[in-house]
Amino acid sequence: MPRLSTLRNTIRINRSQKLTAAVLVAAGSVTALAATGESSNAQPAAAHAPIAVKPAGATGIPAADTPLSKDAMLKDAVAKDAAAKKAAAARSEAAKAAVLKAHASEQAANRSADRKAAPAPKQYKNNLDGWIRESLDIMKSKGIPGSYEGLHRNIMRESSGNPHAVNDWDINARNGVPSKGLLQVIQPTFDTYHVSGTPKKLTDPVANITAAANYAADRYGSIDNVDSAY
Repeated sequence: MPRLSTLRNTIRINRSQKLTAAVLVAAGSVTALAATGESSNAQPAAAHAPIAVKPAGATGIPAADTPLSKDAMLKDAVAKDAAAKKAAAARSEAAKAAVLKAHASEQAANRSADRKAAPAPKQYKNNLDGWIRESLDIMKSKGIPGSYEGLHRNIMRESSGNPHAVNDWDINARNGVPSKGLLQVIQPTFDTYHVSGTPKKLTDPVANITAAANYAADRYGSIDNVDSAY
């Protein structure tokens, strides 16, 4: 059976060990708590990095966020409007130039087509038949009546087909204005009834025929109605 003193010492030791253990546990808790506090207060390096700040303008407000003044906004709007008008004018001028170019090309093509389509000038023989036919074409274009038969018949009676024939014996000759040419026309009559597009020469075959036919149409309705001196 243990002694009382020994038991007391054992109790004291056990109490001391418990106190020591308690102190150690408490100290461990404090250390752990401190560690936890340090851990909770620790922040990532990026969290404490300085925030990028936009460059500030003269007023101290970041340049990107600086609102435009009314004058600046007005100038900007005017500039944009002017640029838009200039671009629109350029497009309009380009469109006009394109239309004019297309029109010029079309006209050139039409002229070229007209030249190709235009018939070659009609050729007439340099004889009585050719002179009559050319005169008839001119008479037709001028609205002067007459036929090949009517012209030929009167020519043969008046001059026998000689464009240089001159009457030097009738009343006209005695008055100083002799009848000349295929249809024996005097100068005053030729000057009055000359048909434009023909030579202004009394003895020119075509000019003489058309002038005489024009005179006969005025006096008799047509050269076809003439069967004697006129």
